[in-house]
Amino acid sequence: MIVEPRPEHLVWLDGKFVRWADATMHLSAHHYGFGVFEGVRSYVGERGAAIFRLADHTRRLFRSARMLKLRIPDAFDADCLNRAQLELLRRNQLGDAYLRPFVFLDGFLGLRPSSRDLSVRVAVLAVAWQSSDTGQGSRAARGLTLKTSSFLRHPPNTLLSKAKANGNYLGGMLALEEAQSSGADDAVLLDQNGFVTETTGANLFLVKEGALFTPPVSSVLDGVTRDTVFTLAKAAGLAVSECPLTRDELYVADEAFITGTAAEVSAIAEVDGRPIGTAAVGPITRRLQTMYAAHVRGRGEGHPEWLTIV
Repeated sequence: MIVEPRPEHLVWLDGKFVRWADATMHLSAHHYGFGVFEGVRSYVGERGAAIFRLADHTRRLFRSARMLKLRIPDAFDADCLNRAQLELLRRNQLGDAYLRPFVFLDGFLGLRPSSRDLSVRVAVLAVAWQSSDTGQGSRAARGLTLKTSSFLRHPPNTLLSKAKANGNYLGGMLALEEAQSSGADDAVLLDQNGFVTETTGANLFLVKEGALFTPPVSSVLDGVTRDTVFTLAKAAGLAVSECPLTRDELYVADEAFITGTAAEVSAIAEVDGRPIGTAAVGPITRRLQTMYAAHVRGRGEGHPEWLTIV
């Protein structure tokens, strides 16, 4: 859970550190949702605070911007943004934190994003993260309840679905509101052919007979946490297959879980009123949760490159 910052908290905007309360702009900026962003986590571990897979997130930010033809100023290259995120944690004295680097258009924005009147803005937020949902009976302990949404995951030729772009999340926001209004924690989004894709902000895996299955990246965001789970599963001797999944396959899975920067590895207990497996955190999900938690805090075996020490 994100902790609301104080007014004197710092953000990074166009190369300068600015007080949270002073980081403002004209109301005409950004209202069409044309921009790209990342969600990144830092954790306090045995060597102090460290950002998990910083370089991978930054690379994806630049890939997303390229897809949208959103030219990030040369002064704010990948090294600059990586340094800004590290320094922001230091200046705000943050350990467990959530970071959001983002790029957007400023100026009077019409439907033509290449207008000469627009400027590209680059910013980073870093706020404290507090784990408040881990006790007995919490969502993390009992598993999530999901509901299939009436809103579809947009097809690849509708939007640039490989870009982590602001506007791509409107459908997910509508689906989340619909799901939570019905009492579920989150929604499952189907594609135009009725196959399972992802939840409103996370990738989805199911477990069947000791193997992992997940939708292909042709229909979902290529998640950094998703990729991490691929690596951890291989280390654990678990097979992982990317393949189209139907809703009924999800219903009869032995286990299921979601992955994401905020979600980490979170079990699914129920989908559309049907219990998944034993409706509890399954043994394979638990094992991957444990491995993931160890790696983000510097206690896992291998992959020291995943951590950038603050």
